[in-house]
Amino acid sequence: METYDALLASIAPAAGTGRTIFDPATGEAVGEAPIHDLDYLENAVATAVAAQPAWAALGHAARSAALLKAADAVERSAEELARLLSREQGKPLNGPNARFEVGACVAWLRATAGLPLEPETIVDDGETRAELHYRPIGVVAAIGPWNWPMMIAVWQLAPALRMGNAVVVKPSGNTPLSVLALVKVLNEELPEGILSAVSCGREVGARLTDHPAIGKIMFTGSTAGGRAIIKSSADTVKRLTLELGGNDAGIVLPDADPKAIAQDVFWGAFLNTGQTCAALKRLYVHDSIYDAVCEELIAVAKAMPMGNGLDENNVLGPLQNKAQYDILANLVQAAKDSGARILLGGNPDTSQPGFFYPTTLVADIDNDNPLVAEEQFGPALPIIRYSTVDEAVEKANGLDVGLGASVWSPDLAAAREVAARIQAGTVWINRHGAVDPRIPFGGAKQSGYGVEFGVEGLKALGVPQVING
Repeated sequence: METYDALLASIAPAAGTGRTIFDPATGEAVGEAPIHDLDYLENAVATAVAAQPAWAALGHAARSAALLKAADAVERSAEELARLLSREQGKPLNGPNARFEVGACVAWLRATAGLPLEPETIVDDGETRAELHYRPIGVVAAIGPWNWPMMIAVWQLAPALRMGNAVVVKPSGNTPLSVLALVKVLNEELPEGILSAVSCGREVGARLTDHPAIGKIMFTGSTAGGRAIIKSSADTVKRLTLELGGNDAGIVLPDADPKAIAQDVFWGAFLNTGQTCAALKRLYVHDSIYDAVCEELIAVAKAMPMGNGLDENNVLGPLQNKAQYDILANLVQAAKDSGARILLGGNPDTSQPGFFYPTTLVADIDNDNPLVAEEQFGPALPIIRYSTVDEAVEKANGLDVGLGASVWSPDLAAAREVAARIQAGTVWINRHGAVDPRIPFGGAKQSGYGVEFGVEGLKALGVPQVING
């Protein structure tokens, strides 16, 4: 285990060759990130190609053992990684934030190591015997976002490594330090060459998506980014897993208890200060309990302190970058201009440093308002009235995205019936965004394709091979 300063120094570029990363809460410099060039990328890919066959030859048991040791290494450096993540991304140490994210990295590595994957006998009738196996793809590119940079990197790299692939990680340009540090810690226990990170700009990153030696791309990010990757990867027919933008709906049925659900609804929407792809971003509430739900959410939101992530009291932080802050501010302003009712927040204090936008609840808003129809990706939740369940389902399904959704009701049978009508990759009952390493996760419509997690996620990092005879 290294100290925080030693860990940061270990990933720093030579003096004068990098770029400064700033804390979104204070504007202070966090550290220097390298700017890797095309030669660096080519070397990383070539090293991965050379190292991958020996890694694949180890077999599942040995690779799982290596992932467990890598999880131990992350656990040893957990506090240092969490502090760096908090300073670079902005999320607080406490609450479901920085320490939570690093803990999730450990849990996901261990869970992925423990997933069973045996050959499947498809036919065995005395005349024909066919078995389905999954072989390594080769080299996988893992391209991650800035909102959960460490955790999503592990979501991508852990199953890829478990299946015998080598991995080249490209972190977001907004949060490269935390991912570089994570990869450095993981490599304390992994064989040399099978995992590397390239911190680069768009031009070098584009080479990663069309590189002939890359067999698969895992990408988490915007739908626009996903479309670009589809196009650039087409000539080399790469396999893709794309987890793209979402604008998740939640439907509160009329028999729900407003007070009982308020805390979970709040965290479904405001986890990571709303900067989560599968966060609850549109809340549909029946007329009969609409006002009560609004009041309970106000009470919960007022009790959640926002501020510098290194302050142990805070559970909400800033937006990670100015561009996202501006998107959110413009959407809330559009809602205000339309006559929507601001229940809480909506008036940021621009005199203070940092990209802080106050926790904002917006009521009596039209379903076609931009704050509802566009993904806000920040701490603002529009609450929309509905009169019939058919109306709520129609509105929930009215967008071209479908990552996640939720239904809220004490009547589980009724909630499941509504859930089955929603066009989304995952529909949670009485919670939102609760991902699990054992359960496949992926989007519908323009929220992407392919699945992650669980045995199905492992299979997606392999090439199916049938042995017939």
